[in-house]
Amino acid sequence: MTEASSSDIDARDGQWLLALARRTLERLAPDGGSQTPDEARVIPDDEIPPNVRPKRGVFVTLRKHGALRGCIGYIVSPVPLYRAVIENAVSAARRDPRFPPVSSSEVPDLHIEISVLTVPRKIQTLDEIVVGRHGLIATQGHMRGLLLPQVPGEYGWDRDTFLDHTCMKAGLARDAWRSGKVQFEVFSATIFAEAERGGARDRLV
Repeated sequence: MTEASSSDIDARDGQWLLALARRTLERLAPDGGSQTPDEARVIPDDEIPPNVRPKRGVFVTLRKHGALRGCIGYIVSPVPLYRAVIENAVSAARRDPRFPPVSSSEVPDLHIEISVLTVPRKIQTLDEIVVGRHGLIATQGHMRGLLLPQVPGEYGWDRDTFLDHTCMKAGLARDAWRSGKVQFEVFSATIFAEAERGGARDRLV
């Protein structure tokens, strides 16, 4: 599978997935629990699109008034993409250890972004990293961390700063990548995000 292999997920698929994530959040357990709603309660009435049936890595990002509220996903999904979106919408809302669980009253204020990942590939040199196109996975021993392709653009990072923060996400020293002992993988993503007033926008990074 090539880095651009998620590009067969088109805008229409993205709108369907965003609607699925929105319905999932609207049906979160009101007591703050992290139970995953039954598929039958959240799947839109129309047929599941063919492109969202294969297993694909995906992350669901939630923001509230522009601030991150939760982000969790699968690098390589054990379930079909549509199911992975359901599971990770719940996880981003209720299982991200960096934030308190999302309350039901917060859901209308949440902005949803879905990143459909390509299969990660190992790189031989850091020169292969293209900031703005690649997401990064840093691994050393049992330590592992991931940052999505859109993150450096949001903060204005160059490549070295991107490497710094990916190492930190893995629980490593900021400059651990300079030792040559950290293994890096790259991937790209097709990103779908809710517009401010309904609909969706998409881009490949």
